[in-house]
Amino acid sequence: MPSDLLTPGTISPQRAVPSSIERPEYVGQVAPLPYNGPLVRDAATIEAIRVASRIAAQALDAVEAAIAPGVTTDELDRVGHEFLLDHGAYPSTLGYRGYPKSLCSSVNEVICHGIPDDRPLEDGDIVNIDITAYRGGVHGDTNKTYLVGDVDETSRLLVERTHEATLRAIKAVRPGRQLNVIGRVIESYAARFGYGVVRDFTGHGVGPAFHDGLIVPHYDDPSATTVIEQGMTFTIEPMLTLGGIEWDQWDDDWTAVTRDGRRTAQFEHTLLVTESGAEILTLP
Repeated sequence: MPSDLLTPGTISPQRAVPSSIERPEYVGQVAPLPYNGPLVRDAATIEAIRVASRIAAQALDAVEAAIAPGVTTDELDRVGHEFLLDHGAYPSTLGYRGYPKSLCSSVNEVICHGIPDDRPLEDGDIVNIDITAYRGGVHGDTNKTYLVGDVDETSRLLVERTHEATLRAIKAVRPGRQLNVIGRVIESYAARFGYGVVRDFTGHGVGPAFHDGLIVPHYDDPSATTVIEQGMTFTIEPMLTLGGIEWDQWDDDWTAVTRDGRRTAQFEHTLLVTESGAEILTLP
């Protein structure tokens, strides 16, 4: 396992997007406009989210195929960027509140929002890739954590169990339940292994807006009493850590790292609430 903590690398210039590809309203703005629409989607919106989510999942698979020791996270960004453009989609992160890249690449102790740069991945790293596609006026958002080369058992189990926590939380989604059932399931499962559950970064409503104001905590939050309704679309994306959940942010105003330097893993899917549970939309 690489023992050194990460340091910021060099970030390449922002990649271009053809003018023919529709951009979200926030591109070129300081922040997105407030979302004032419904949280329950109509059939046409759901179908559009289904398409965008599938493209995001396929883009993630394309990036996965390029992950190997010696490959830079900037190269992974290029792969994801070009895949999205080739499928008529805009990379939702590019220009979101000034974010400079087309995906997030969070290595080892980076909790989330790592900016792709010129650091090559090393044998034994773990890396989370978070990619979102905007097409047809809606977003589809997904991420996975990958093993790079020969990864130590402790890190491998963290990744495996974070994935399992995500799937268990998805299975807990039902119309009529409160949103806090999601965090309750994740936190109780993570506690079995002594993992920390990051609280300050959450799942969110997604669709016509990248983040529509619906907050989905990954811990047991008594105040998360919003009732889950059929037709909602939101993400579940828990971040589990080997140590504490305190974090610091790099000077880039994006990269969040565990304060104790311990590793962290994350998985994410965009979900549609159905009559009987949740359908995962971010499948390739």
